[in-house]
Amino acid sequence: MDMKTFNRDLIAEFRANDGKLSGQFANSTLVLLTTTGAKSGRPHTVPLGWVADGSEDRIVLFASNIGAPKHPAWYLNLVANPDVTIELRGETFAGKASSLTDGGEYERLYELFTSQMPGTETHQSKTERKIPMVLVERVRM
Repeated sequence: MDMKTFNRDLIAEFRANDGKLSGQFANSTLVLLTTTGAKSGRPHTVPLGWVADGSEDRIVLFASNIGAPKHPAWYLNLVANPDVTIELRGETFAGKASSLTDGGEYERLYELFTSQMPGTETHQSKTERKIPMVLVERVRM
């Protein structure tokens, strides 16, 4: 099964079960992130691991692409348009994304994410690019 089909099936299960998943993802903390395509202008949704920064109003994402040499497409999309949609545990809300690649806040979020998501701490050593941390803050209407 290719990644596109895998993600499509995972997204469908996530939405059908209010964020509860089965199988290998049964105990995972996944969020659905919808960005606007930087080139296409169309919405794109991806399932991602996340951690909370103090509350579920501050979602931390790791643009690691599993250590690949290029940034993931979802990251390039949110850099071009930081207005995103988050689906989390049956709730959907608007968010504003910001990218960090250095400084104290970057280091704090990197430590927070990698300490709570085992295995991600090795991603940086697999690539020469600096893996960005992304903070998505809920937009209150």
